Amino acid sequence: MLVLAHISDLHLDGTARSTARAERVRDRLWELPGHVDALLVTGDIADHGTEAEYEEAAHLLGLRTGDAPFPVLTCPGNHDSRAPYRKALLGLPAGGAPVNSAHVFDDAAVLMCDSSVPGSDEGALDDETYDWIDSTLDELDEGVPALLAFHHPPVALHHPLPDACRLGDPDRLAALMERRPQIAGLITGHAHTPAATTFAGRPLAVGPGVTWTLRLPWEGTEVADRDAPVGLAFHVLADSGRLTSHFRVVA
Repeated sequence: MLVLAHISDLHLDGTARSTARAERVRDRLWELPGHVDALLVTGDIADHGTEAEYEEAAHLLGLRTGDAPFPVLTCPGNHDSRAPYRKALLGLPAGGAPVNSAHVFDDAAVLMCDSSVPGSDEGALDDETYDWIDSTLDELDEGVPALLAFHHPPVALHHPLPDACRLGDPDRLAALMERRPQIAGLITGHAHTPAATTFAGRPLAVGPGVTWTLRLPWEGTEVADRDAPVGLAFHVLADSGRLTSHFRVVA
């Protein structure tokens, strides 16, 4: 059984508000009394994509100090910028290629995929990323379930803001999943609202936003609820391959 914590959309911008909200959820996760295999952070870690914002994120998430109680796995969102993300967050040489990374646990794998499109709010998994997914899955035993995590949901979530810039060409992703039955589900962020649905016959879990929560059209006309508590999710991938998601708020 694989247990994953999940946060998204920190939008760190150097303000006390964004830092405090990120620290609040970080502290809750760091203090968990039970075992968690990893923390997934699905994009929009920085608000403006600056090195200073990623340096704060690296410190806050323990990526440089090594004081996180479990591995912290990240992928970029539309507010992120690949070169400073690589340099200041990951400690890697700056570069413009997609930021993809695979993480294999005892009996499961998590592929953190880059759905960002430089200079655009829209999302896409490009040819390089699709090739990387295929080659990574080829290296796994067929019986090892894998989760794909990226920023942009591939489906409409019934609000015009996230729906205007969701993942492009979802049919290509659906075709990948059809020929890859070991993909147990998808984990995304971007929408700032916890949501659960299906895509290509498999679970799709959308993590809540740390910085603010999206008001759905029937909840009011003001888009951002900045007073809503910080949200997080826990995803459990059972030995059977079933994915179960739990959502929590941090007061």
